[in-house]
Amino acid sequence: MIIIQAVLYICHGSRMKEAAQEAIDFVEKTMKLVDTPIQEYCFLELASPSILEGVDQCVKQGASKIAVIPVLLLTAGHAKKDIPEELERAQKVYNQVEFTYGKPLGVQEKMIDVLAERMKEQREPTPDINVLLVGRGSSDQEAVNDMKKIAGMLEKKVDVSVVNTCFLAASTPKFEEMLRSTAAFGAERIVILPYLLFTGVLMTEIREFVDKLRINPEQEIIICDYLGSHLNVCELLKDRVMEAIGEGEKVAAMA
Repeated sequence: MIIIQAVLYICHGSRMKEAAQEAIDFVEKTMKLVDTPIQEYCFLELASPSILEGVDQCVKQGASKIAVIPVLLLTAGHAKKDIPEELERAQKVYNQVEFTYGKPLGVQEKMIDVLAERMKEQREPTPDINVLLVGRGSSDQEAVNDMKKIAGMLEKKVDVSVVNTCFLAASTPKFEEMLRSTAAFGAERIVILPYLLFTGVLMTEIREFVDKLRINPEQEIIICDYLGSHLNVCELLKDRVMEAIGEGEKVAAMA
């Protein structure tokens, strides 16, 4: 039997069309790095196609094996529970297809390089800068710990006063509280570094809160760009694809 390999990229999804399109553009950029005949994208929520629709598109093109790639930064509830549950449903519908499941991007040095670059685009690192590394947030402690690791790695790479982690939802310390207290303690230069793949509601929340925050005239708050489709991120996602094609976790084993 000839095995026809497919890759299905699962993006998070967003209410904002711009964010969904950025995800599509990023995946399509990554697809060019992967030599596989069938490649499709889908969304976990808030956008279409759905996961089952994405699987169906792969099967219609003749796929007998699908490597499923979560387009997520860290391992948390979506990667551990939500996506596997959808894949188990898909396995029941398409029981003739073999599914393998890849890993999120995770904590990697190349991602730290992207953060350093995003910061330098706005301001050259100096010892008087306080960096707030802002994550989406998760109730999963593994994801919170990973953010702390990333902050530590970044602090070793750039010459700044400190890199603190904070979160927009589900985890503490909260972004608003951390920024308010950092400004209140007199930090003259505060750099906000979003650990987010794409634009969206969360980036809007960051900008709106900064606009409303009252600071002293000598203080400065700088918002850096999100990670986006930087080549490093595309290459790391490609690596996750190759892992999943070669030795990804079989969906049947996750039941």
